[in-house]
Amino acid sequence: MKLALLLIAAFFLLPLAIGVATHESSSVPWHQASMAATGLAPDPATTPEPVVQVYAAKAFGWRGALSVHTWIIVKPAGAARFKRFDVVGWGRAPVVRENYAAADALWYGGRPEILLDRRGEQAESLIRDIESAVAAYPFADTYHIWPGPNSNTFTAYVARNTRGLGLDLPANAIGKDYLPLTSPIARAPSGTGFQISLLGLLGLLVAADEGIEINILGLSAGIDLTRPALRVPGLGRIGLSDKKTGDATP
Repeated sequence: MKLALLLIAAFFLLPLAIGVATHESSSVPWHQASMAATGLAPDPATTPEPVVQVYAAKAFGWRGALSVHTWIIVKPAGAARFKRFDVVGWGRAPVVRENYAAADALWYGGRPEILLDRRGEQAESLIRDIESAVAAYPFADTYHIWPGPNSNTFTAYVARNTRGLGLDLPANAIGKDYLPLTSPIARAPSGTGFQISLLGLLGLLVAADEGIEINILGLSAGIDLTRPALRVPGLGRIGLSDKKTGDATP
């Protein structure tokens, strides 16, 4: 029992406490926070090849101490602009938005990072599958900040239904593990393993890319053995980088 409590403290409570203690909330109201482009996305005018990218930025306000917001952008070959897909909880349904902001925009003041960058010929087929998954998202009229479905539930769903995308969402993407009671078993978002989850409140994920993760009350913690790192709530990843770049794999 003592060992179990120590493990919970080490993998769940301590990282969460560090995340809360080091988090700096925005000093401006949400409606005044910047949504300016960051320049992280390639310029379509000089990038004729197809591009798929996935971004994550800290959620606005106190929520940023616990979770990130994720979204997907795509650009077919020769397209003049990106399409951006993400779920936004405020406003009227449907919650799935297209081009809510610039492709690589700050998320209400929070600077995004690129989780995945796919380019080249095979990215074109990924784009078709991504757009099909976006259209089929089953929670388009539902949003719950915790435990889901939310913006990270959406990104995880699209990843599961886009074979070859290979997206590994960070541990602090709360909502990524949300699965309905009618379908508690699914592919891992990376497509390299499987997970079981009860409404995102209790679950287990085992996959080659993500490693081993336990989900308790929406908080995920585990170990990535392929690219050694700890996966912890609040902080996300501690260890080697897991950014995916280059051509897509089938």
